[in-house]
Amino acid sequence: MTTSSAQDVSGRLFLAVGRLSRSLRQAGTPGPGHGAISALATLVNQGQLRLGDLAAKEGVAAATMSRIVAALVEAGYVSREPDPIDRRAWLATATDEGANLVSGVQSTRVQELNRRIERLTPEHRDALQTALPALEALLTDDI
Repeated sequence: MTTSSAQDVSGRLFLAVGRLSRSLRQAGTPGPGHGAISALATLVNQGQLRLGDLAAKEGVAAATMSRIVAALVEAGYVSREPDPIDRRAWLATATDEGANLVSGVQSTRVQELNRRIERLTPEHRDALQTALPALEALLTDDI
């Protein structure tokens, strides 16, 4: 693949993934925004985290994560407590209500994505399935 065609693939993939993600979010249920749902999903999947660690995993500034977590705490989706090792830091944990929210959002969005995939031609469905390992590899640092 030439540099020009690789850049074309990169640009098209970037736009397609972003637009698909936005479209699926809009098809979902009302509630917390994407950043809050993402942070909450990370807490559900990884367990209790320091706010700084959560911010790093989500790729946002600590101050931004502090605002996100404060809103999630207020809504009852996250509990927050002082870190017993470093009293200046906070630990965030998803509540049962938060885990249920993430499960429902994922279910709604996955169902919508499934409906869209079912509308594809068999050739496009096969191509999508074939591309999944490559797309998943983009999410790791091992490439």
